[in-house]
Amino acid sequence: MDEFVVKISGYLLILVRISAFFVTVPIFSYRTIPNTHKVGLAVFLSWIMFYTVEIPSIQFDGFYILLIIKEILVGLMIGLIAFIVLAAIQLAGGLIDFQMGFAIANVVDPQTGAQSPLMGQFLYIVSLLFLLSVNGHHLLIDGIFYSYQTIPLDQLWVPFGDEEMLNHLITTFNSMFVIAFQMSLPIVGSLFLVDIALGIIARTVPQLNIFVVGMPLKVISGLIMLVVMMSIFIKLVENLFEQALYAMRALMHLIGGA
Repeated sequence: MDEFVVKISGYLLILVRISAFFVTVPIFSYRTIPNTHKVGLAVFLSWIMFYTVEIPSIQFDGFYILLIIKEILVGLMIGLIAFIVLAAIQLAGGLIDFQMGFAIANVVDPQTGAQSPLMGQFLYIVSLLFLLSVNGHHLLIDGIFYSYQTIPLDQLWVPFGDEEMLNHLITTFNSMFVIAFQMSLPIVGSLFLVDIALGIIARTVPQLNIFVVGMPLKVISGLIMLVVMMSIFIKLVENLFEQALYAMRALMHLIGGA
């Protein structure tokens, strides 16, 4: 009976971490995936990992509540740090929209239910299709499986006061803006040159209504640059996804004290 209780307590802890991971991680947390499918996938993966992860002797005592809270925090943080890195794509799209004149035309993201920039939503969908085509969702599942090697189930708490972990979270959040600026720089830079050319035309040909000509010209120039830069953008997305996995692994080591 005691062995059965230990197995059930260990399985529940695994299920809690994976369920919390699916709440924040990209692809699996989206509203377009039915909740019944998310719960079924979490239960199924937990059942598989139960036979591949070393389960320590855990009893239903006063410390078990702390273990459940810790598992929830670990799953949420691992998924959230991957979401923060991949949010650079929508941020880059927002910078492009602002320069193209699409900043006023926000759309509702069906995945998260929040408003997002027009170009940001387009680039994000293209990125998700690319990640699914290269089995990026398998790497995300591999990331949560790897967490059990660095963060044991019987660890009681997450070291929020650790300076290295706080620095890692701040650095990851800061890198999101840097990556977004790098991804949007070719298109934003070319549109800035278009603005300079329109300014010169406005000074040399005052009879021309530059506001009527400039808006469609910037949209056409931005779309042409987007097509030209799409191959480079896909390569940047690949590097961005690798950085998200590295950020997840580093956070696991810091939480586990490895």
